[in-house]
Amino acid sequence: MKQEKFSITKRIKSFQYAFNGLKILWMEEHNARIHFLASMVVVIAGFAFKVSLIEWTLLAFAMGFVIVTEIVNSSIENLADFVEPQKNLHIKKAKDLAAAAVLISAVTAVVIGLIVFVPKVLGMI
Repeated sequence: MKQEKFSITKRIKSFQYAFNGLKILWMEEHNARIHFLASMVVVIAGFAFKVSLIEWTLLAFAMGFVIVTEIVNSSIENLADFVEPQKNLHIKKAKDLAAAAVLISAVTAVVIGLIVFVPKVLGMI
C-alpha cells in the first residue's frame, strides 16, 4: 500500500465520516439510544452526587466502553448482513459474540456505577 502525504483536508474528512457513523448509530440502533440515555442519567447523577475526579474517570470510561462496543457490534451486524443476507450459523455465531461484548461492557458499567453511587446513596440515609 502506497503511503500518501499528510492532508489536512483528508483528516477533516475522516472526522466527517466518524460523525456520520455516530449519526447512523443514533438513527438506526435502538439499543445505542438506551445507552446514551443511561449515560445522560449517570452524568446528571454524577453532578448531583458531586463525584470525585477519579470517579468521573471511571464513569466516563465505563460509558465510553459501552458505546464503543455497541458501535463495534453494529458494525459487525451490518457487515455480516451484507456479506450473507441468508441465515448462516457462522454469521449468527459472530453476531452473538459481538452482542455478548456489549452485554459484558454494559454489566461492567453497571458494576462501576454501583461502586461509585451506592456508597453515596447509603451516605444519605
